[in-house]
Amino acid sequence: AVAGVLLLRRAGPPQHRGDEVRDHRRDAHAAGARLHARRHVQRQAHAPAAPHHGTGAVFVDRDGKHFRHILNWLRDGAIPTLSESEYHQLLREAEYYQLLGLADYINEKLALKKTDNSCEAELTRKDVIKCIQAQKIRFRGLNLSGLDLSKLDLSEVDFSYACIERTNFSCANLHKAKFRLVEAAHSTFEQANLHECELTGANLQEAVLDRANVQSANLQDACLMGCSFIETDVRSAHLQNANLTGADLNGANLEGANLKGAKLSGANLQGANLQRAYLREVDLRETDLTGAKLGGANLLGAIR
Repeated sequence: AVAGVLLLRRAGPPQHRGDEVRDHRRDAHAAGARLHARRHVQRQAHAPAAPHHGTGAVFVDRDGKHFRHILNWLRDGAIPTLSESEYHQLLREAEYYQLLGLADYINEKLALKKTDNSCEAELTRKDVIKCIQAQKIRFRGLNLSGLDLSKLDLSEVDFSYACIERTNFSCANLHKAKFRLVEAAHSTFEQANLHECELTGANLQEAVLDRANVQSANLQDACLMGCSFIETDVRSAHLQNANLTGADLNGANLEGANLKGAKLSGANLQGANLQRAYLREVDLRETDLTGAKLGGANLLGAIR
């Protein structure tokens, strides 16, 4: 390539097999036809024809940066490893030469890169802090996975439908925050204030809520499998039909909590306070209630 002008010498198609080979064979013929058509249009418009030097070579006025990749594709179907921006540049060249097979492969690689990046958080901790300084904050449906949001005042913030997996909310103020149908597996809420939070249908599998204030929170139909509620204040919480399979509620205060229809198989309730709790129709056969306080609890229909 010299001063942005490329010298292309047409060669016969490579002798290989496979879908990729068929693509670049097709592309090689298409590139030749493209160049022939452009030369014909130049002549019809009385434009100065590019010199051929009697060799069949054709000059093409294109950026030469990625032309070696074009040649390698035409020779043997080789696709380089490039950055996302370079793939976009190469895609423009492939489309110019009408190399549809190469364009397809580049688009596939760009799609894979987009998929790989889909798990990254859409905001940073600094972005969140800026947002909470405004009124009526909503993070509905956003991906905030992996962020450190500890010790922030997030009271009344709407996180509904958001992805907050492995997010750190330790010691955060989440009073009356909304977490409806969130994906919050493996997140940490240790010593956080979740008083009167809305967590209906939330997925909190294996989340840590040790010594948190979950008083009067709504956890109906929530997935709490393998969660840790050690010494957590869960008084008057709504846990109807919640899945607490394998959860650790050692020393938790569940006084007055509604656990109707909750799944407690394999749950640890040692030393828990279940006084005046609603345990109607709950299967407690595989639940460890050693030292638990059950005074005044509603156990009508419970299986023990």
